[in-house]
Amino acid sequence: MESSQEKSLPATERKLQKAREDGQGARSRDLSHLAILGAGAACLLVLTPQLMEHMQRALGQQLRFDSSTVMAPASMLTRLKDMVMVGLVASAVFAVLTSGAALISAIGAGGWIFSAKPITPQFNRLNPISGAANLFSKQQMANVAKMVLMTAILSFVAWKFMGNSIDSMAMLVLQPSPLALRHVAQWLTSGASLLLLVVFLAAVIDVPLQAYFFKSRLKMSHEEVKQEHKESDGNPHTKGRIRQRQREMADRASVGAVPKADFVVMNPTHYAVALKYDDKTMSAPQVIARGTDLIAFKIRDLAGAHGIPVLQSPMLARALYAHAELDQAIPATLYTAVAQVLAYVYRLKAAMRGEGKMPDALVQPHVPPELDPLNRVAPQGTAV
Repeated sequence: MESSQEKSLPATERKLQKAREDGQGARSRDLSHLAILGAGAACLLVLTPQLMEHMQRALGQQLRFDSSTVMAPASMLTRLKDMVMVGLVASAVFAVLTSGAALISAIGAGGWIFSAKPITPQFNRLNPISGAANLFSKQQMANVAKMVLMTAILSFVAWKFMGNSIDSMAMLVLQPSPLALRHVAQWLTSGASLLLLVVFLAAVIDVPLQAYFFKSRLKMSHEEVKQEHKESDGNPHTKGRIRQRQREMADRASVGAVPKADFVVMNPTHYAVALKYDDKTMSAPQVIARGTDLIAFKIRDLAGAHGIPVLQSPMLARALYAHAELDQAIPATLYTAVAQVLAYVYRLKAAMRGEGKMPDALVQPHVPPELDPLNRVAPQGTAV
């Protein structure tokens, strides 16, 4: 029992698809951090020169005063608005680029998943017992260890970077503003590049690690796999009942073809099969109507109303009902038996037209016992 419940099998495609529908996927936070920092660094490299130049011009205008400016203090609000607009536009461009990079990284790690279920309130998550168990899971412990290691590495890199550049940055106050701003931009770019390198190394490890943890969470037991196969294939009993129901519906629909039959063979009370043969269009006789119980009686009555011979041949009727398909050639193993009955029907119809004497009772044709659903020999029958 324990071995069947042990989740050691990889998740099936159906379970993976169900997890995606629930909004679950392999996600790496370090990859998102890398994308955000990378986009930010690219913005600094590409946009900083133009932004610094614009800020220099704007500061030159803002710091220029004359008598008219002093006499109209409200003009300072207009200047402030201009500076704020510059900051807002730069911030919006930076936010759009970094957000797009984060979205692309998430899709790259776990594919596109659109589901509202992760943001749907789930009160079962408020269970403190299950929450405590999740805190000490293998994935959470690995994430904590990774965060501690990342913090230590980033702290060391930041300390070394700041220690090597603090003196030069302190001297910027003695330099002209344009040159100082240029040095600040270079300093920020260098710091972001170091940070980007550290996060890149972490993402290289974290992306396959998160994929491993995601697949581990979805592992299945032997019992779950068997249950899924049963659900996907359908319960055998249910499928059997559906097939039986479909067959009964087809049998009812086939009753209307009885008037076209050459003869009907019956098991006296349970089975009736109507057959037709046209040597010009058919390679072998075909079953055009069949039924059991009440449908069998309806086939018999309809055949009688149209003057179609009804013959009692229980074993052949059962074999045809079980093995022949509607509007298809009968099985080759029943050719001889059906041909014997068909020859008898031809003699019977000829006698009824006055072209010969009435034949004796039908000699029951030989039907292989394995084709009889009841696997027994029926008693001799006569024509009705």
